[in-house]
Amino acid sequence: VAPARAPVTSPGMAALVVKLGSSLVADERGRVREDVLAGVCDELSALHRGGNAVVVVTSGAIARGMGVMELPLRPRTIDELQAASAVGQGKLYQVYDELLRARGVPTAQVLLTFFDMSARTHYLNARQTLRKLLEWRVVPVINENDTTTTDEISFGNNDFLAAQVAILLGAELLLLLTDADGVFTADPRSARDAKLVPEVTDFDALEGLDIGHASSPLGSGGMRSKVVAAEMATAAGIPAVIASGLREGTILAAAAGEPVGTRFGAREGRYSSFKLWLKYAKPTRGRVLVDAGAARALRDGGTSLLPVGIVDVAGDFDAGDAVEVAHDGQAVGKGISNYSADELRQVRGLKSAAVRELVPRATEEAVHRDYFVLT
Repeated sequence: VAPARAPVTSPGMAALVVKLGSSLVADERGRVREDVLAGVCDELSALHRGGNAVVVVTSGAIARGMGVMELPLRPRTIDELQAASAVGQGKLYQVYDELLRARGVPTAQVLLTFFDMSARTHYLNARQTLRKLLEWRVVPVINENDTTTTDEISFGNNDFLAAQVAILLGAELLLLLTDADGVFTADPRSARDAKLVPEVTDFDALEGLDIGHASSPLGSGGMRSKVVAAEMATAAGIPAVIASGLREGTILAAAAGEPVGTRFGAREGRYSSFKLWLKYAKPTRGRVLVDAGAARALRDGGTSLLPVGIVDVAGDFDAGDAVEVAHDGQAVGKGISNYSADELRQVRGLKSAAVRELVPRATEEAVHRDYFVLT
């Protein structure tokens, strides 16, 4: 007998990506805050029953491992962090799975690394898998695979991972839940005159504010990383909200577009998904220094970078790697190099005809404009 088909949602339905910080997931001793997670799961299940596609990105695996192993302080070395994550990862997911299953919501554990986002094939495969889970009405519970990641291929914290997942799925909203009510004009824990910023339309306006207050001792992020994650999402045309996960109704209010926390509106002139991937996810492997004419053409003319405009090459990279393009000490942009570092050193400053004599099969562009993004 053929099994009954699970109800599916529309493949085109936009998702709500909800990220929970370590301070919400675990207390100072690394014990899971089940009362907080139960309230969060109540609201997630309500959205799910209403037909919404929901994705959870969670921190807390390392904190949970610390609690199990009774470690007094967050580890600092990579091997200790990875070991703590290995201890805590499954146990943390089990809490989400049990809470959501009790509310009639099936879940799936998904572990991602920076490499899954920076390698284009992995990126597309991750998107296909997540989309299929959402079609099956399954809530993905996502965390970074800390057990295998390294400094070079790490998101740094799950705020950036959540932004990448939102971009990958073309989400309708990125909701970053923390233990603060949103972004304040100063650290509300030490400044009595700190005021909540209800809406941000210009990220430059935040530069003068003291928003860099740190996260809990168990976490690796902070308010500034959440603002950067919101900037990443809004550049893709996805609104973002930073709000308290300790206040009842926050998730439902944010999903309904009601005023809660600090809201960041989607920006116009959005980048393509490829260029967002290139700008935020693809790691740079070297630096290409260009002359004033090439920098101006890249900034103002939207042109490709030709070897004739290159004055120096730094680093060791291969064709297909991402490189930073800079002029006079200032970054211009980031792009995919069509040449290796050694090849670029051979042809830098040369016109196209001379380049073809040295490298007959070379492409005319060192970095094509379709594979370049201003930074």
